Amino acid sequence: MIYRHAEDVVDHFVAVVLTHIGREYPNKLDHVMNSAAEVKSPRELHPIFYGSFDWHSCVHGYWLLTRALRLYPSLGQAPEVKRILDTAFTDENVAKETEYLSQPLRATFERPYGWAWLLKLGAELRSPIAAGVDAHTAERLNGWSQILSPLTDAFAQRFVTFLPKATYPIRVGTHHNTAFALALSLDYARGTKDEQLTGALTSKARQWYLADVHYPAWEPDGSDFLSSGLIEVECMRRVLPASEFVPWLDRFLPKLSEQEPRTLFTPAFVSDRTDGQITHLDGLNLSRAWCWRAMAAALPESDPRRALTTSAYQIHLDAALPHVTGDYMGEHWLATFAMLALTEPA
Repeated sequence: MIYRHAEDVVDHFVAVVLTHIGREYPNKLDHVMNSAAEVKSPRELHPIFYGSFDWHSCVHGYWLLTRALRLYPSLGQAPEVKRILDTAFTDENVAKETEYLSQPLRATFERPYGWAWLLKLGAELRSPIAAGVDAHTAERLNGWSQILSPLTDAFAQRFVTFLPKATYPIRVGTHHNTAFALALSLDYARGTKDEQLTGALTSKARQWYLADVHYPAWEPDGSDFLSSGLIEVECMRRVLPASEFVPWLDRFLPKLSEQEPRTLFTPAFVSDRTDGQITHLDGLNLSRAWCWRAMAAALPESDPRRALTTSAYQIHLDAALPHVTGDYMGEHWLATFAMLALTEPA
């Protein structure tokens, strides 16, 4: 059975994250060592984000846990999730994660993907609480937000410093994609009413993408987990008012009503889910589903493209959702993209 509602699978997603959020090994570090004294274990370097194979996957694992707490009052694992977050999100741990960033040659640490996910986590902790969520949970979410604020402030400042000197966008379908980073970070910037960060993100998106036309859709590459084209659409959906977005979309994907480029409507084939790069393609199908869902919601109800994009969402979701678990190379991160596909936009 293919589930299309997050409430059907949220307990499963949370259970998956709980198996790896504190699993230190195997681990793929992004770590510049300035001396032999910095030869340390993942847990020593990152007392919060040491699990889930790599730093950024651990960050978005925590995002999934906090989103589940915030949106689903009947979450069965709520007590365990709260215990884990209370243990992880402490002033001491946040200070160590923040101090790590200040060391020489670490200005590009996790740029921009990890930056965006850390801000997305910060935005989640500040978002409105769903009806039925108890007062204690709401209080804890607010408390964790305050504790995490030195780290979210640090990454917000990194964007403000970096974006003015970032001359060109990065359009790959992997971690360096700039449209993905701008899209996620905007949630935090707007949620915190950070006008400087919001302005930096939106002005750079306009500079990079507003003039784009006739997207050629040379995708997927063999290790994509993002669609260069669809994530650009999602970025601009968040940046532009509706009166600008639809005309921009008409120029960017002028044959969308003819289901062209066809590759965007065709789920990627995954030949080996034990291969950490090839299994990225399951993530591509999930992130495409997320983008198709958001595009459908942004189109006028009378627009015939709305039915096409809704169908594309369901096809991509059906292709990937059964494979969220099965091998650790996908298991340590795919549930996050499934949660995006099922719950955003709300």
